[in-house]
Amino acid sequence: MDITWKPVRARPGETRAQLPASAFAFPKERKEPLTDASHVRGAVRRFAQVDGVDDAERAQAFGNIKAAAQYYGIALHAKDWRDLVMVRDGRANGCTVSSRIV
Repeated sequence: MDITWKPVRARPGETRAQLPASAFAFPKERKEPLTDASHVRGAVRRFAQVDGVDDAERAQAFGNIKAAAQYYGIALHAKDWRDLVMVRDGRANGCTVSSRIV
């Protein structure tokens, strides 16, 4: 699994199509941009809803999300991508994220 995520700041007026593939959790599909803390939290919440990807792509996306979460000061409590897709009581297990106050 290669972590491909690199920090990028979306500029005002910049479209999703203008972002580099390295800005996405799923770079091949260009799904789930990780351009700020809010987008990282959203990617965690929607991880199980991403269709058309295999286990290797999910593993890569999880690594990218972990890297982005660390960069933006977000504590990600999931240990593996499978933690984000297991459903318990209608909520994805392991989806807890919290911001660290720096």
